[in-house]
Amino acid sequence: MSPRQRVALSEPRADEVRKTTCYMCACRCGINVHIKGGKIRYIEGNRDHPVNKGVLCAKGSAGIMQHYAPARLNAPLKRVGPRGSGEFEEISWDEALAIATDWLGTVRQNDPKKLAFFTGRDQSQSLTGFWAQQYGTPNYAAHGGFCSVNMAAAGIMTIGGAFWEFGAPDWERTKLFVMFGVAEDHDSNPIKMGIAKLKQRGARFVSVNPVRTGYSAVADNWIGIRPGTDGLLILSVIHELLKARKIDVDYLARYTNAPWLVIDAPGTAEHGLFARDGEGRAQVYETVTERVVPVGTKGARVGLSGRVQLQDGRFAVPSFQLLAEKYLDEKYAPEKVAKQTGLAVDTIRGLAGEIARVAFDEPISIDQPWTDMNGERHQAYIGRPVSFHAMRGLSAHSNGFQTTRALHLLQVLIGAIDCPGGFRFEPPYPKPLAAHPTPHGRAEHFGSNKPLSGPHLGFPRGPEDLLVDEDGRPARIDKAFSWDAPISAHGMMHMVIANAHAGDPYPIDVLFLYMANMAWNSSMNTAGTIKMLEDKDPATGEYRIPKIIYSDAYASEMVAYADLVLPDTTYLERHDCISLLDRPISEPDAVQDAIRWPVVEPDRDVRGFQTVLLDLGARLDLPGFTDGHGKALYKDYADYIVRHERRPGIGPLAGFRGPKGDRTGRGAANPDQLRRYIENGSFFSAHIPMEAQFFKHANQAYQDFAVRMGFFDTPQPVTFQLYQETLQKFRLSAQGLRQPVAPQTHAARILEAFDPLPDWYEPLGEALVDGERYPYHAITQRPAAMYHSWGSMNAWLRQIHTKNPLYVPGPICDELGLADGDWAWIASHHGRIKVQVARMEAVNSSTLWTWNAIGKRKGAWGLDRQAPEATKGFLMNHLIHELLPLKKDGLRWSNSDPVTGQAAWYDLRVSIEKADAGEESEPQFAPLAQPGRPEPHPAVLRYGQEWTK
Repeated sequence: MSPRQRVALSEPRADEVRKTTCYMCACRCGINVHIKGGKIRYIEGNRDHPVNKGVLCAKGSAGIMQHYAPARLNAPLKRVGPRGSGEFEEISWDEALAIATDWLGTVRQNDPKKLAFFTGRDQSQSLTGFWAQQYGTPNYAAHGGFCSVNMAAAGIMTIGGAFWEFGAPDWERTKLFVMFGVAEDHDSNPIKMGIAKLKQRGARFVSVNPVRTGYSAVADNWIGIRPGTDGLLILSVIHELLKARKIDVDYLARYTNAPWLVIDAPGTAEHGLFARDGEGRAQVYETVTERVVPVGTKGARVGLSGRVQLQDGRFAVPSFQLLAEKYLDEKYAPEKVAKQTGLAVDTIRGLAGEIARVAFDEPISIDQPWTDMNGERHQAYIGRPVSFHAMRGLSAHSNGFQTTRALHLLQVLIGAIDCPGGFRFEPPYPKPLAAHPTPHGRAEHFGSNKPLSGPHLGFPRGPEDLLVDEDGRPARIDKAFSWDAPISAHGMMHMVIANAHAGDPYPIDVLFLYMANMAWNSSMNTAGTIKMLEDKDPATGEYRIPKIIYSDAYASEMVAYADLVLPDTTYLERHDCISLLDRPISEPDAVQDAIRWPVVEPDRDVRGFQTVLLDLGARLDLPGFTDGHGKALYKDYADYIVRHERRPGIGPLAGFRGPKGDRTGRGAANPDQLRRYIENGSFFSAHIPMEAQFFKHANQAYQDFAVRMGFFDTPQPVTFQLYQETLQKFRLSAQGLRQPVAPQTHAARILEAFDPLPDWYEPLGEALVDGERYPYHAITQRPAAMYHSWGSMNAWLRQIHTKNPLYVPGPICDELGLADGDWAWIASHHGRIKVQVARMEAVNSSTLWTWNAIGKRKGAWGLDRQAPEATKGFLMNHLIHELLPLKKDGLRWSNSDPVTGQAAWYDLRVSIEKADAGEESEPQFAPLAQPGRPEPHPAVLRYGQEWTK
């Protein structure tokens, strides 16, 4: 097709075309919404948008059916029947907000921690977190605890940023791209566009994933690894690189803590910590003068090995020496790890060899002088053109934090961070750990009718920052930032309902959820969670979780368990802010943010959740939401986006600031800001000067640019933390050498999981079950046509995945006599499900898998009760418990990473046996009633036509 023909196809087919931002996944692509007769008729990609450049996937195009879904809620609802019955009556917004204000106000007055406020995959966490902080409850977090906290925490603590929304491969220049465990729903447009560029240039693409679908299907090499062993593979590659001396020594000396001296004084409170001078500066050994000097000493040539004596008589060694000694151990040799990973020795050694060859035999250079933070002038950017990307396949294991740190260690060892051809940071990252807050939520941080003294989420610098009381009991309902999961930087949403039901560490009065389908897809132990939501105290007859407020745009399974439902708008009916304070749409070469705005007005009695939250903040007279005299500061979320300032001159949006709209990053509020965004395609982009585009962690020009933009008030360079001192502090506490001392019940797991150098250990759930009884792994992946469970109500996307089979490796099918369409029982230590199977060859031979978020409960999402998603679809969640199996010590731990609390969805071990043919998957539950008034719902099937059911 010629360019002229492409332009012709893009001419408006409607009365008006309005440009906004897609919300069908988290790519945040630009879209053109065609409107005719006041209705949305067509959605296409915006060719001027910097993220997708006009490319739009099936999800984005199907956004029209997200908007016209029969599952949309129509008005506020008050429960009138038992929980789970779906029996509601519609009420006015005045009544709904009065009820919510009464419930929330009583809790705030008496004991604010009795409110648990948790949000799902929304994109307004800077607002929801601010609201919860001003309310004063310690119990707030978003969905990251059961999605990606291992990725974020490991990345930020190691390199100052992370995969996914904090950085991207240098698609234009990389020569070798290695992807670990990424499903097709994440970052789909940018990744597809990037892979196409690789293919056009002849660059090699390697995918490490137990399942060969989607991205893996077009990879040049597919490495079908056994789930949970990625870290072992990575450390074996590092072993090979160290043996071959294929590491970038200059890069390590300049940009990492490899030369920092680590105190060698076993049995003392500072063993394994960095040697520091009186001003707190880390110490290094200078090889020319043979002296111990502070980091950053001008002209110092630092040593990476050797044992030196400090002024106080103690000895210390560079952290790189500890690193080399650890990974040169033969236990990491390919021959030693091949069986555990399920890979051939030649595959492991070949991957290491290819990484070394491309990194060191094919470096690339960009002729651009730049100056580093030490004032040294460089004449060019030199790059190692190897890039990596990873997501939930690494993250959703109980060893995921250390595995992800291992991958970042590999990147750093070859010098492939933020250089041409490598992984590149996206503003406002990188940020050093010191730029992030510590968590707030201990008793001294809050009180009745008082704001929390700081943000809920952050990074502890050591055990002293944990949110526990004097007896070590958790301050938060999810037990985040306690000894159970000390560095749970995103909270532990998957534990909220179970802990609240058990009253452990204390009971709550109100559970307030937004876009979090905790009764179904977003919970482990789905059947058990439903019972917890329905369970009553026999002594009082009251629900164990007394009050549940839920906000969503659609009739998900969770709606049926709410006592009060606040109906949200669709993404095409409201304002949203894709902010630099939250999750922006930046690219490595540009600072970017975006908005959504109401391209159509709601035709139902619904309100955007963010506006409702602002209204509740004003009714509760929360600081920051009223003017001190009880008058609301903001009339709605659009007003908040424009006028709110987190710091003087720093607001949610970076573009068109100042009275004239000519300021970027810093500047006074501009009342015309949203109109300027809309005129610009609903996004803003500020190009990063070429002198500042690479080595952002140590580039003086970039650091100055970041200060001008308002990311920091002073430069914040990042030193990559290969050896993580914070983890060692926890080990010292577990050894009883550092205050506060870890409880004896937690000491062994801290010593095992908190190695300051990236480590691998067998996934906890796998280690605690009988491997002979449950010989197979079972995992889920999200398909390209869905994102989490967001496509559940979408008529077009549902036709792509109406049901989900369990994919079974060919050899297992042969052994059990299974053929496509047969039924099988899948059992774990916790439960059993009956599902249909399909044979698959392109999968790890010990791994069963299925698409996630396809199975639905009958009656939910506006679907017919006989919809195949409900009759043939299923959830693996029924096999997964939120707690690990009982240990010999009598304790049951959260089924999570012991460092971050990340839900360990992928540690599941199962058995399979052939079952008699059936009509429906099992288990099945009683159908849900459609909440609110039943009425016909128009569904636009194709342009210009309507069908009414």
